[in-house]
Amino acid sequence: MKVALFATCFNDTMWPGTPKAVVRLLERLGVDVAFPPAQTCCGQMFTNTGYADEAIPGVRRFVEVFAEYDAVVAPSGSCVGSVRHQYPGLADRAGDRGLRAAVDDLAPRVYELSEFLVDVLGVTDVGAFFPHRVTYHPTCHSLRMLRVGDRPLRLLRAVRGIDLVELPDADQCCGFGGTFALKNAAVSVAMGLDKTAHVRGTGADYLVAGDNSCLAHIGGLLSRQGDGVRTVHLAEILASTEGGGP
Repeated sequence: MKVALFATCFNDTMWPGTPKAVVRLLERLGVDVAFPPAQTCCGQMFTNTGYADEAIPGVRRFVEVFAEYDAVVAPSGSCVGSVRHQYPGLADRAGDRGLRAAVDDLAPRVYELSEFLVDVLGVTDVGAFFPHRVTYHPTCHSLRMLRVGDRPLRLLRAVRGIDLVELPDADQCCGFGGTFALKNAAVSVAMGLDKTAHVRGTGADYLVAGDNSCLAHIGGLLSRQGDGVRTVHLAEILASTEGGGP
């Protein structure tokens, strides 16, 4: 099986440790992972802010770069959601039947990390070790658009040494929402403060999620509250081994 890593532009720019963790994890599980260097932004930022025409070149680039792979894995429910749910409409908007056919062929092979591990590789115990108290926030795109369900939790429960505690009102949005956080800052912060109150109430050392964008929003608020709760991407916990770290 030919597998490619879609790092996503914001991870590549701001959190490169996360896609590197995906590679370490998958290689440990025996998967040979390719990184096509021509990949770029999926275009979600354009689509979500009303610039659909500007997003179409990103769709073309994505299908060209990843067409040859049996599976494309990304550490972002948000970006995978864009490919699977926004790309068909963008291809139709372009009026290009060939592009729509390419999207329809590729999109089902694009997976969020926990989907790939559980559904494709058929594993939940990935041999990870993370001896810390952790709570999990399901991000909106992974929860509502991709419907990853309990896959991340099943993976976390199998991590050795972990103390996984339930997050109250976990299904409530953290308030990030991409440009929503900029256009509606007061509401975004209020929602984020509700989330951080629940996180701090668990006594967790780490908050884990599958999207670094949401972790950046929540983590910024947590850092200002100064109680030492740190954020970590799911991939970095799953890539951790005894003697190593996130």
